[in-house]
Amino acid sequence: MSVSETPQAQAPAKARFKFPFWAQIVTGLVLGVLFGWLAKSQDVSWLKTTLEQIGDIFVQLLKLAVAPLVFFAILVSITNLRKVNNAARLASRTLLWFMITSLIAVGIGLAIGLLTNPGAGTGLTPQDGKLPKHQGSWIDFLTGIVPTDVITPFTELNVLQIVFMAAVAGIAALQLGSKAQPVLSLAESVLELLQKALWWVIRLAPIGTVGLIGTAIATYGWDLIGKYATFTADVYIGSALVMFGVYPLLLATVAKVNPIQFFKGAWPAIQLAFVSRSSVGTMPVTQKVTERLGVPKEYASFAVPFGATTKMDGCAAIYPALAAIFIAQIFDVQLGIKEYVLIAFVSVVGSAATAGLTGATVMLTLTLSTLGLPLEGVGLLMAIDPILDMMRTATNVAGQAVVPVIVSAREGILDKEAYATASSSPLEERSEERGDERAEAPVPVAA
Repeated sequence: MSVSETPQAQAPAKARFKFPFWAQIVTGLVLGVLFGWLAKSQDVSWLKTTLEQIGDIFVQLLKLAVAPLVFFAILVSITNLRKVNNAARLASRTLLWFMITSLIAVGIGLAIGLLTNPGAGTGLTPQDGKLPKHQGSWIDFLTGIVPTDVITPFTELNVLQIVFMAAVAGIAALQLGSKAQPVLSLAESVLELLQKALWWVIRLAPIGTVGLIGTAIATYGWDLIGKYATFTADVYIGSALVMFGVYPLLLATVAKVNPIQFFKGAWPAIQLAFVSRSSVGTMPVTQKVTERLGVPKEYASFAVPFGATTKMDGCAAIYPALAAIFIAQIFDVQLGIKEYVLIAFVSVVGSAATAGLTGATVMLTLTLSTLGLPLEGVGLLMAIDPILDMMRTATNVAGQAVVPVIVSAREGILDKEAYATASSSPLEERSEERGDERAEAPVPVAA
């Protein structure tokens, strides 16, 4: 064997430099801020237009897969529960922890709002507000769950109605048993196809980051952020307290696992959520990192899609609480204990109204209409919304991964070895032996 063929000589070829995905995202953030500042300060119209088009194309690509992805993910996740022992118990525990963490998050949002008075000293007046294009009310929320036909929810991207149809189809498939197997096999194949295509879009996230962040800076600049400085800081601090305070505490005390290891494994999904501002768009990554953290595949395939459409600690808990206080102060409306309890109630019960899409306008209008606050207040926050939505969505996705880990640990089905060795990169599409071994076996649940 020649010298060139020795293992020692081959080693350098295998140790090729690889630009980590997280580093690509960070580079995109830096370039986006730089190009956005340049377009704003130098009034470079073509650069601003280019950044806007890049961001729009990236978001459109994500949204293109949302409707079918949600439908088939929910359908398959419900039918996958048949492979899990005590599936009803797992589902109920998941929902319970969704509610518990939402209550904690809305409590933090209210506390920060009452301490900082985000609406004071902004210089904003009720005349600065305007009615939003999309509004939410309890009547609209309840009647809007059931679609009038099977096509419109997909063309108008009404995620709540898509979830309803998928849930009905999934339950019907469970009732039919083996007769529904051909349909389920097709659904699983379509879901894999959609996830594969979405992975290609996700790989474009660093480029999309340049466009989205650049557009936000070029459009709004730092002056506008200064007007909303307290409110913006409140949203980021509140979200950070939940993500880096509440979640690690629950992981350490309830799940009894290392919180740092959780963030190592879940960080790729959290950073993608920050950039894309879409829980549903991030869902394939969230599910993959959740499985790599030791959550059984059958349970993760239910909990993550369920969470991506209903679990919104950032958009549906922290943000509406702070926004309600902010708008009440601008419009000089006094809030009391009853109103604060209503905010908590809406955050827990109405979080499905956000439906995992970019933005939380519907949820905010639902909260304001429940409290009797002017809906024109939503217009005060629309300009700053893209900046806020990044941190809100990152918090949403972190919670969507935390809860399955907590429930799995409590039920004794968490793979502790997989958790301890979870990979930090979700973009390596190699099959994992540990996941494959667990794929067909029923998941036991501790009594």
